[in-house]
Amino acid sequence: MIRLLIADDHPVVRAGLAGLLSDEPGFEVVGEASDGGEAVRLAAATRPDVVLMDLRMPVVDGVAATARITGGEAGDPPPRVLILTTYETDDQILAAIEAGASGYLLKAAPQAEIVAGIRSVAAGQSALSPQVAVRLVERMRRPEASAVLTARETDVLRLVAAGHSNKQVATALGIGESTVKTHLLKVFEKLGVADRTRAVTLAMERGLLP
Repeated sequence: MIRLLIADDHPVVRAGLAGLLSDEPGFEVVGEASDGGEAVRLAAATRPDVVLMDLRMPVVDGVAATARITGGEAGDPPPRVLILTTYETDDQILAAIEAGASGYLLKAAPQAEIVAGIRSVAAGQSALSPQVAVRLVERMRRPEASAVLTARETDVLRLVAAGHSNKQVATALGIGESTVKTHLLKVFEKLGVADRTRAVTLAMERGLLP
């Protein structure tokens, strides 16, 4: 029997998944969480085999909750986490996998794909939706950011990392604020991220900021 915990902030989604999976042979839904913090607490209390985790939730988001669960807060050995969400940006996919998720599926996936993904993750394997697998392959084929970031983009990102606003960056570099925004958008695209914080974090990890 595969014990499941469902973490999603939408009651209708939780109820639908619980009904769907409870009817599936070999599955038992042992808990439902409405936010990431509750997911961590319930995972520790119920000891599921797999946690189905949405990404965008209140209190604690899905990525942070995944990191806490896989990091041992829910017990040792920790439950495996399968992301089940509507979001599929490169930044979100990588953040979830780096947090320890064993799989990443989309809510729009066919029922059979979701069920198969749960079984794979419970068996110690990984599960990626075809769309997500393609995004990861494309990401791995991209040139390293250090080879494509321009000097000006690096200057902008360095000032952002220091805590400066777009207006302050523009003043420091003697350029327009709209130009700063354009540079940041290009940086986001090249790094495959969606926000300033992740851009700075990834750039630091890769040693791009002097």
